[in-house]
Amino acid sequence: MGDFDRLRSWASGVPRAVVAPLAQRMGLLVLPTAVRADLPRTLSDLSRSGPVAHVEADFWGGDGHQTAALWRAGAREWGPVHTSEFGGPREDWPINAVLARLGVVGAGPGAPDHRDLFVVAGLGHGRDEEDWRRAALQASDAADYDEWYAREQAKRRHEERVAAERDMHERLPGVPVALNGREIIALLGIPQGRTIGAAIRALQQLHLDRGPLTRAETEAALRAWAAERGLTSASVSGDEADAGVDFTR
Repeated sequence: MGDFDRLRSWASGVPRAVVAPLAQRMGLLVLPTAVRADLPRTLSDLSRSGPVAHVEADFWGGDGHQTAALWRAGAREWGPVHTSEFGGPREDWPINAVLARLGVVGAGPGAPDHRDLFVVAGLGHGRDEEDWRRAALQASDAADYDEWYAREQAKRRHEERVAAERDMHERLPGVPVALNGREIIALLGIPQGRTIGAAIRALQQLHLDRGPLTRAETEAALRAWAAERGLTSASVSGDEADAGVDFTR
């Protein structure tokens, strides 16, 4: 492990050597079998342009072991440290300890697993070499770490928007709805579709925020909700109506 761009520059000249991107500009270099035959020499060469960590982990059914070492300026600086006992502080586990020496920073107190740099760095995303080769392949068309990271952030924001929109149209379990789908269609003059689901969700949220309302208060609130969104029968497309779930039952 080491700086993603630096490791990938080295790997570009080695057949079947690939680098999978991790968090905090780190990369995981997967070496071909031929290069592993003289691992100390490879690690020495790699570390001349910056620190690298050699990490190994093997777990099955909750049991396993870790080994880690740090190389810098052509020489081994720390390790190898090996353990199969994980009862002590997480900071002292071999891979977490070497990641700290590489400069990986914890998420901060209060964050889940903030002391487990193995998780923070993203090493939990792969289970074996094939997983890491797949991750490297998916990042192979990015010019550098910054391009890969920007693309991943855009993908994550898109997924969050899709999830938020989907959530907006789903009923809250156990929360009553003052008007059913057929009544909402009649009141707003809009066709059946996903907008009816959003209206039902809005009514449920209204119930949670303000408690039970009279029929007149509910209808007034729903009209105001629709007006804020410019919802009329003409503004809701036929495609949306066709794609909707039947909320009138």
